[in-house]
Amino acid sequence: MKVVLKTSKVSRSYIEKLLIEKEGWIRKQLFKREQNPPIQINLEDEVLLFGEVYSVDADESTELRNLLHRLRKPNQKNILRCYDDFYKIFGKSHLGSRLEYYSQIMDLNYKEMKLKKMRSRWGSCSSDRVITFNTQLIKLEKEQIDYVVVHELAHLVHMNHSKDFHNLVKNYFPDAMRVRKEIRSRQNFTF
Repeated sequence: MKVVLKTSKVSRSYIEKLLIEKEGWIRKQLFKREQNPPIQINLEDEVLLFGEVYSVDADESTELRNLLHRLRKPNQKNILRCYDDFYKIFGKSHLGSRLEYYSQIMDLNYKEMKLKKMRSRWGSCSSDRVITFNTQLIKLEKEQIDYVVVHELAHLVHMNHSKDFHNLVKNYFPDAMRVRKEIRSRQNFTF
């Protein structure tokens, strides 16, 4: 496997020092990736939902099919934009219903749900009670999605990751530690 380091303009000695300093972490990430290779899909033929690959012809993919059929220039950039739009539309429906379900069970009120494509987070909760989910979350398994929903709702009570926070999550999601570990080991979804 090839590792590419992208940096702003810095000296070669700085880069070498950084690589030596982070070598253990880099090797750990490469090992994780080898153990859990990313799920690959064929654009225009398949879509990744709930941790499984579905045909674009499946009922779950109706909106994606519609988006793809409306494309004037079906290049990779536009196709990927269709997928992003689909995940946002599909996520709004699925995540909205799961958020409503768990907010009632946990007796917690949020102000608003937002969806946004994020690089390094599955979700966030602001002090204004706005819960934001990564549109890519819909690619995870349903149980993993539910964990993230409960996790973000718990931030309405505890805006940190304290012991009390984790206990609250466990009250409503007993397998939280196992599912959290699974999410961390399977973060690699690519096209």
